Amino acid sequence: MEISIPPEYLEFIALHGAVESFTEGEPGYVALWLPQDVAGNNKDIQIAELAPGYLAFAGDGGGEILAFNSKGEVFMLPLIGMEARYAQKIANNWSEFSESIELPS
Repeated sequence: MEISIPPEYLEFIALHGAVESFTEGEPGYVALWLPQDVAGNNKDIQIAELAPGYLAFAGDGGGEILAFNSKGEVFMLPLIGMEARYAQKIANNWSEFSESIELPS
């Protein structure tokens, strides 16, 4: 099953750009990827092979990525030892997660 970027994510990026900022709660920091970089970044980290069912869209500035599943839920996955079984759900959807991002005023 192919996972696509939720429209709300595209709208957020169109409005705010590829934000790098702190978050309330997990992951603590996020560096969002531009939509045109998502496919290449996913290929580079081999997420389809290592953690099928997820589409990465950001990093945490450390050793984890943020990814959507087919329902649009948001998860954290480790880059080293990446496996679907280590996915940690941090939000029910993009809109919920985006509320935790501290945007510059």
